[in-house]
Amino acid sequence: MRWIVLILTFSLFLSCKNGKSEYIDTQSFTKKKIISTHLIPDEHFLGDEACASCHKAQFKDWKGSHHDKAMQVANDTTVLGNFNNTVYKSQGITSRFFKKEGGYYVNTEGRDGMYHDFKIEYTFGVEPLQQYIVKFPDGHYQCLRTAWDTEKEEWFDLYPDFKVVHSEWLHWSRGGLNWNNMCADCHSTNVRKNYDLENHAYNTKYALINVSCETCHGPGKTHVDNVTTLGDRYKPKGDLKMTFATSPKTLVDECARCHARREQYSEFYNFEGTFLDHYFPQLIANGLYHPDGQILDEVYVYGSFLQSKMYQNNVTCTNCHNPHSLELKFQGNLLCAQCHEPKTYDVPTHHFHQEGSEGAKCINCHMSGKTYMGNDYRRDHSFRIPRPDLSLKYGTPNACTQCHTDKDDEWALANYKKSHGTPKNKHFSELLAPALTGDVHGFEKLLELSKDTIYPEIARASAVRAMPNYLDETVVENMLAFLDDDSPLVRGATIDAFSDINSGDYINYFLPLLRDEKRTVRVKAFLAIASLNEFQLPEAYREIYKEVKKEFETHLDVTSDFSGGRAKKALYFLKQGDVENAIKWYEKALEIDSMNNMIRTNLANLYYRNKAILKAEEAFKTIIQQEPNFAQTYYSYALLLAEQNRTDEAITQMKLAIKHMPDNVRFYYNLSLLYDKVGKLKNAEDIAVKGLKLDPNNEGLLYVMAYVFQKQGNFDKARNTASKLVELYPRNPQYRRFLQQLNTSR
Repeated sequence: MRWIVLILTFSLFLSCKNGKSEYIDTQSFTKKKIISTHLIPDEHFLGDEACASCHKAQFKDWKGSHHDKAMQVANDTTVLGNFNNTVYKSQGITSRFFKKEGGYYVNTEGRDGMYHDFKIEYTFGVEPLQQYIVKFPDGHYQCLRTAWDTEKEEWFDLYPDFKVVHSEWLHWSRGGLNWNNMCADCHSTNVRKNYDLENHAYNTKYALINVSCETCHGPGKTHVDNVTTLGDRYKPKGDLKMTFATSPKTLVDECARCHARREQYSEFYNFEGTFLDHYFPQLIANGLYHPDGQILDEVYVYGSFLQSKMYQNNVTCTNCHNPHSLELKFQGNLLCAQCHEPKTYDVPTHHFHQEGSEGAKCINCHMSGKTYMGNDYRRDHSFRIPRPDLSLKYGTPNACTQCHTDKDDEWALANYKKSHGTPKNKHFSELLAPALTGDVHGFEKLLELSKDTIYPEIARASAVRAMPNYLDETVVENMLAFLDDDSPLVRGATIDAFSDINSGDYINYFLPLLRDEKRTVRVKAFLAIASLNEFQLPEAYREIYKEVKKEFETHLDVTSDFSGGRAKKALYFLKQGDVENAIKWYEKALEIDSMNNMIRTNLANLYYRNKAILKAEEAFKTIIQQEPNFAQTYYSYALLLAEQNRTDEAITQMKLAIKHMPDNVRFYYNLSLLYDKVGKLKNAEDIAVKGLKLDPNNEGLLYVMAYVFQKQGNFDKARNTASKLVELYPRNPQYRRFLQQLNTSR
């Protein structure tokens, strides 16, 4: 299913909590740090040669590294691919690579679906693959979908099993492979995206083309001036980032801006504040990670490393990697032996494999991985013990069967028990995975995980973020406490979790977070209170509100070239009650990504809310055409038709919803009501019976069943069903009255 992961969550649930009028504040949120938004001038970045004279060894290591060659001008020295009039075919598209007038070119399908010659402007990366960048007249730089395999020395398709047409966001000429917003921030130095929303154009600038010394250490001008002025009297004064004095966790935080899947909040990175002042990472969620936190989609390293005991115990990136060459400091198990005693761990009594074999390597058991972009194998940095028992419970991978591909998880667990006994360590995933795999009793485990600070903060934040799946008053009361958590990651996740609750009851709880020390948390809090304006706030919050509003507007601007960014702007207007502008920005979001049916669903519902019935219906039909197997659309379309009294058509759509998602009890409930509406009581009864087989105590279905029995004149069955309702839900007076009415009908 081609649903693109958005960087926001739409309102899906109704609140069941009574509103509260008090404003709360705590000492912990009076520490807002002012992080400047100033742009560092390009001339403050002196270039790598300015570093080489004093830092010869570091420069030598860096030269030729992946950072050095992150992006280069395309020429005879940098281009590795075969452009000698070679042809590559994939998914019905033929690409021809050739040279002309001293330049490198490709003839392939463009934005309009026609074939054109495109000049290669830049190379991107060096191994195990190299991509090539084309410039379009509107300032868009696009990465070709066909890349060069530097090991096999052949062209290959980055997504060989995925058919994409030229009008889709994922086409190489559009947003999915756009350098300006998907790549530049991490592959060059001092990047300013400079997006022009009105013309959907870019004028992207950078100080240095690649990942230079100053990308990590910051602009060198002040440092060089100090060294030049003071000579031998120079002592480090914090004029550089990422030095030997940088603490382990701070170093991870500084590397994270390019080694994390994240959403951008600041206009550009200016080396002030921390990661969470500029970006917010994607948490452990379905579609991005496996339910136990192992890597699934392309999430890079930060999110998995935060899960690890390594991170918790102050192991940092440079303990394993040379920070300049990026190579491992040691080969094989010697790398791990820096901390882990070889006599204990690098022996068959620990790894139970033949010495010197692949199975005896620490990384193959504790850092399994996955191949991305066709041929780029990346290891999971959560450093976990293989758990085939959890694989059996939750369908997650384990290192045993990833290596022994001819075996299954039952075999893996049996052998694990022979060598290590029954798994004893309690991993956080045992508390998170049940909720992510649909366990109806998963909330208690989420609460245990989120409250216990012994667990990684990204796991705790992910647990809070998953809580709306179990929404009731008790859940909300527990969620509120995490707005005051010591971890800004947890606080931010909690605000996002409340975005799933379509209610203004909790706005007052977000006000203190306008003073949060992290910009990302402040901006999230601003969106959470968007239904209020400055003059509806207590006077004590009005000035900070205006400051954070500027930060929020910057966030909207910097993400406005993404469909998700435009959808967030629509959500902002919707919270303000401005339906017209909400519709406008959802429509603008679809201009970027016409296949994004999460957005189109929200737009269809707004069309309907705004009495634009024909537009709403057309939107649902478009979704069905693009994603005919997605059951929720048939359901939503059926509800629209039902409200228009087109009941027979609604029945047809609801039946299709059940066909494509036969385990959704809600669909049976609504179809039973629709049959009742047209007088087909036997059909209504049959559908309710099918639904109750899935969920025998379902409140809605039981009520419908009792109601249908009553209409059929079958009062004994009606009374029995109503009695069960009263027994299961004794606090509902409606059911007691209904049973009393049935008893008087004897």
